[in-house]
Amino acid sequence: MKAARSKPQRQCRIVLTGGPGGGKTTAADMFRREIGVEVVVVPEAATILFQGGFPRSNEPGARRYAQTAIYHVQRHLEDVQAELFPGRTLICDRGTLDGAAYWPGYPHDYFGAVGSTMAAELARYDAVIFFETAAVSGASIEGGNPIRNESIKEAARLDGKLRDLWSQHPRFILVPNNRSFFKKLSFGLAVLEGVLEEFSAGRQTAARRGRPSRRR
Repeated sequence: MKAARSKPQRQCRIVLTGGPGGGKTTAADMFRREIGVEVVVVPEAATILFQGGFPRSNEPGARRYAQTAIYHVQRHLEDVQAELFPGRTLICDRGTLDGAAYWPGYPHDYFGAVGSTMAAELARYDAVIFFETAAVSGASIEGGNPIRNESIKEAARLDGKLRDLWSQHPRFILVPNNRSFFKKLSFGLAVLEGVLEEFSAGRQTAARRGRPSRRR
């Protein structure tokens, strides 16, 4: 008889999200540099598509097609990284739920369009670290992302919609806006390290429970 193949350990997936200008992309790169090979970053699907020439428009019909495309690219990016790096934690620069905030209509219409549900998308991730945008304080959100075109008012509005959606996750952690971007990133890094330690401890406990007891 062939020996039963052991099931691979479930991979931890953490979303970094928030309104435009929250610093999540900078944070993701900082986490990767600080923590090293334990994590791999899943890049933002919207940036990849729009920088690659995918049309960006405020026309409602075009926005629906764009968000549907972003959803599927995001899912596949996560799944490809999971296959390529099975032993690492995935740090996702935005998650599949984000599109519901950018959808020109109600969230349930978005889920219908992509063939999913709110519960299913939340369940894809083990934790959500929400970087509140600087726009909530009226500060500038200009940065290094050339595809960003939201005004300060629009960025604050999107931040609120995203927070309403993601805060329904049982492991939602807010990284509030701070006048010091360094302090904000430092707090976010500490939060991420705490989540990783918690997940690692839980996985070790589960492994011990599943290990057959030794009999003399």
